Amino acid sequence: MSVQVVSAAAAAKVPEVELKDLSPSEAEPQLGLSTAAVGAMVPPAGGGDPEAPASAPAAERPPAPGPGSGPTAALSPAAGKVPQASAMKRSDPHHQHQRHRDGGEALVSPDGTVTEAPRTVKKQIQFADQKQEFNKRPTKIGRRSLSRSISQSSTDSYSSAASYTDSSDDETSPRDKQQKNSKGSSDFCVKNIKQAEFGRREIEIAEQEMPALMALRKRAQGEKPLAGAKIVGCTHITAQTAVLMETLAALGAQCRWAACNIYSTLNEVAAALAESGFPVFAWKGESEDDFWWCIDRCVNVEGWQPNMILDDGGDLTHWIYKKYPNMFKKIKGIVEESVTGVHRLYQLSKAGKLCVPAMNVNDSVTKQKFDNLYCCRESILDGLKRTTDMMFGGKQVVVCGYGEVGKGCCAALKAMGSIVYVTEIDPICALQACMDGFRLVKLSEVIRQVDIVITCTGNKNVVTREHLDRMKNSCIVCNMGHSNTEIDVASLRTPELTWERVRSQVDHVIWPDGKRIVLLAEGRLLNLSCSTVPTFVLSITATTQALALIELYNAPEGRYKQDVYLLPKKMDEYVASLHLPTFDAHLTELTDEQAKYLGLNKNGPFKPNYYRY
Repeated sequence: MSVQVVSAAAAAKVPEVELKDLSPSEAEPQLGLSTAAVGAMVPPAGGGDPEAPASAPAAERPPAPGPGSGPTAALSPAAGKVPQASAMKRSDPHHQHQRHRDGGEALVSPDGTVTEAPRTVKKQIQFADQKQEFNKRPTKIGRRSLSRSISQSSTDSYSSAASYTDSSDDETSPRDKQQKNSKGSSDFCVKNIKQAEFGRREIEIAEQEMPALMALRKRAQGEKPLAGAKIVGCTHITAQTAVLMETLAALGAQCRWAACNIYSTLNEVAAALAESGFPVFAWKGESEDDFWWCIDRCVNVEGWQPNMILDDGGDLTHWIYKKYPNMFKKIKGIVEESVTGVHRLYQLSKAGKLCVPAMNVNDSVTKQKFDNLYCCRESILDGLKRTTDMMFGGKQVVVCGYGEVGKGCCAALKAMGSIVYVTEIDPICALQACMDGFRLVKLSEVIRQVDIVITCTGNKNVVTREHLDRMKNSCIVCNMGHSNTEIDVASLRTPELTWERVRSQVDHVIWPDGKRIVLLAEGRLLNLSCSTVPTFVLSITATTQALALIELYNAPEGRYKQDVYLLPKKMDEYVASLHLPTFDAHLTELTDEQAKYLGLNKNGPFKPNYYRY
């Protein structure tokens, strides 16, 4: 670090002021500096540090050097005659005070003589980078403007979906726009079709991390196993989903797509899909009405009727049951990938209302163990960091639910130094949490002390208004489950609470006493609403979905009844094998004798259906 000193030439410009001798006891203490260095450090009149105070208390003022005393005896006369409080002599009691330009006081006599008021002589040692830093400090107004540019608040209204849209776009609803792609088609509804080029680049990047889908596309596109399939989909519309959709098209399917989450759509990716000819109806920041309108546009189209459903959360399946139940006469099957959607399918099956076969992809090994566990282990930290910029070390966190998602979240937070509590209803999962080193509690026992609350149960009203009222100030509340039912957000929409938008997907909910909580994504899925998820893990899930669609579509009549099925074990193993080359992994092969001893086929499956990985 360089040291900046004031030059001796500048110091020589000090005005001549008569000084009186000081006693030897008042002489300046020996500093061990050369006379030249000391002389160079004396600030010139009006040239001192602009940040230095105008005056100092008397007890802090160093005594002025007198002629012939201390190390300053060899200084030039001009540099040696530095004005001091004790050396000033007043010629008239009617001196006028005038603010000096360097921050000190100047005494002006009636005849116009200007003498310098009492001030401190400083040995000026400045670090160059420090001075530059201080001189560049923003003004009070500048700081306020900077703060508002980072965090603009709106306390007079509730946050809305529109507040989360890209500020660079206009506020016109995509439903009110007339857009066409380069081929002249207008069978889509996206935020801005002009973003297609950027979206295409993101899709190309995703393809590099989705080896299994690309391998499946290459191996099966000649056979066209989905020729004649008309797939209507409702999933998160991301670059990874785009790779899946284009793979399905390469395998012979026609696709129409909507988003399963109002915040997770990547507008540029949706635009790229629309430009490529896919009927896509989705944009980031949809309203609830927009959400259902988009699903309806996918389903209700003249001259086109779906025969396969790919769903994430069950909303698409629910809409067809509610509005177009006759469509199920031609639908061959449903593929569902979320806990929430699978739960709905089992309810329909139990009530005898499920009229087509359904494949439960969520509980397949490759989806549950990789997407739910490993994906959430990484994306929970990403979502929290992007939205709150917080540090995890030492923070107290409660994770509600210790399924695969909960296990991933807990492992990540523990590794970052957080103190993690777990709530569970299942004694087996609860015992797992205890054996993994987490303290099992009831939410009400720790709600007053925790810094972060994370839900991942797939249930409803896990965090109620009573819990929210008892939370500490600035507690962060978020959801890692699919549905927004886990946190009772509706109970916060009351007149006595103020909603303040902080940034995209971040709201402060403020109580009358000033306490506030930080609510992320309005209680919706954190990782896909506020950040992204690892592409490689989504490759595993997307490949599983594609194989499930192929299986249901090509299954002979009678193989699957009107019930919910798990993906065959052989397909799970096939999905895993497609991803192993990425790691340059080499499987060991059974010998004939070993295979006979275990009672297995050498090519699998290697585990029975009841095996728990």
